[in-house]
Amino acid sequence: MHIHILGICGTFMAGIAVLAKSQGHKVTGCDQNVYPPMSTQLNDLDIKIIEGYDANQIKLKPNIFIIGNVISRGNPLIENILNNNFRYQSGPEWLYENILNDKWVLAVAGTHGKTSTSSMLAWILESNGLAPGFLIGGIPKNFKVSARLPTSSKKNFPSFFVIEADEYDTSFFDKRSKFVHYRPKTLILNNLEFDHADIFENINHIERHFHHLLRTIPKIGKIIFNNKSNSIKRVIKMGCWSDLEDFGGTGKWSYRKINDNEFEISFKRKIQGSVKWDLIGHHNSLNALAAIAAAQHIGISPKNAINSLGKFKSVKKRMEFLTSINRIDMYDDFAHHPTAIKTTLEGLRKKIGNNRIIAVIEPRSNTMKLGKMKNQLVKSLKEADIIFCYSNNLTWNPKILFKNLTNTKVFLDIDKLANKIKKSCKQGDTIIFMSNGGFSDLQNKVKQLLKNE
Repeated sequence: MHIHILGICGTFMAGIAVLAKSQGHKVTGCDQNVYPPMSTQLNDLDIKIIEGYDANQIKLKPNIFIIGNVISRGNPLIENILNNNFRYQSGPEWLYENILNDKWVLAVAGTHGKTSTSSMLAWILESNGLAPGFLIGGIPKNFKVSARLPTSSKKNFPSFFVIEADEYDTSFFDKRSKFVHYRPKTLILNNLEFDHADIFENINHIERHFHHLLRTIPKIGKIIFNNKSNSIKRVIKMGCWSDLEDFGGTGKWSYRKINDNEFEISFKRKIQGSVKWDLIGHHNSLNALAAIAAAQHIGISPKNAINSLGKFKSVKKRMEFLTSINRIDMYDDFAHHPTAIKTTLEGLRKKIGNNRIIAVIEPRSNTMKLGKMKNQLVKSLKEADIIFCYSNNLTWNPKILFKNLTNTKVFLDIDKLANKIKKSCKQGDTIIFMSNGGFSDLQNKVKQLLKNE
C-alpha cells in the first residue's frame, strides 16, 4: 500500500511514517518545515519528502492520504483531496486501526515530561526483554529512532506498545485530542497545565479532554498520576473506573534526593533502590517514578526498572549536551512552555553553580506565539544571566515585554544573533538553546563561530 503523509516532519507524523514503512508500506510525505531530527530520520529510511503542499501531489495516487493536525482547510492539497473524494484518515485513527488495536498500550499524557517519561518506560521494557513498540515525540538516545514496531516473542506475554499521548487535536476534521484514539491499558498522567491556547479556551477545557481519555481506560487498567497536580485530581473526580496509583509528594511512589545525579525510590514507604544516572532535576525524578510504576503494572519489578534507568541516556533536544568549545558548554532543549523553561534552567543552575547561563529562546509554540503566557515567560527566565530572544512570526512585541530586563536582547536576524552570542560568551559559560523547532540551525552557527575564534 502507498501512504502519503501530510505534515510528515512533525514528531508524531514522522513516527507514523516509520511504523508504516516498517510494515512494508510505500511511504511518502510532504511538509512546509523540513528540519532535523525528524527529517534526518526519514531520509535515513529513504522516505521521500516533498516540501510544500502543492495540489498536484494527488498525481502520486497513493492508496490513502494520512492528514496531520497542522493541515487546515484552505490548504491546496487537502482541498484537492476533498474535491476528488480521495481516501484520507488522521494519523491517530490509522495508528489504532493498523497497530494499536491488539497491543497492551502504555500511554504517557500530561503537559510536560511526556517524551522523557515515554522514553524511560520504553527503555525499561526493552532492557527487561519485552522488546516493545513505541512512538515518541523525540528520539531517545537508547534507541536512536522515534518509533518502531514491537518484536517480542516472549511466551505468555502480550505485545506492548509505549506511546506519548498528546492532548493536541487530531485533525481539521476531528477536534478531539489525539490520545482518545489510543485506548491504553496503562496510563501515566504526569501533570496538567494550560497550554495549546490555539485550541483550548482555558484549563477547564483541557481537563474535560483529559477526562475523555480516562473514559477509555478499562476497569482492569491502571492510571498512574501525579498527586501534586490539582488539575489531575479534578479530572479524576469527574469520574474514574480504573485502578489508581499516585506518585510524588505523599503518593505511593516517592523519592529522596541523594545528590544531583542519584535518588532513592520508595513504594508505600519501603525503599526499592536508588537510581544513578546523568540526568538532573526534580522533574526527571518524578518522570522516573511514573515510569517505574507503569513498568510494575506489567510485571517488571521496581528493582529491575531501577537498574534499567541507570543506563538511560535521555532524549535528543531534552537538555541535550551538544559540545564544549573553549570551556563553553552548549545544550539544546525543547522548552515549549514557561514551566518547562523554568524547570530546565533551575536544574541547570544547580548543576553549574555560579557560572553564567546564557539562555537563547525562540517562543515558537502556538501558545507562545499568541502571547498567552508572556508574563510567565519573563518569570521563567530568572536563573539566566544573559537572555537572547529570537523573534519570529509573533503576534506580540518581545522588545516591549523585555524592555525592563537589562540582560535581555531581542533579535530578528538569526545571523546577527549568532554573532552576538559568540561575542557575549566567555570561558565557563553555559549556552542553552530553547526552542521546540530547528531554531534556523542557530546551534551549528554558534558552534562554528566559536570554533573559528
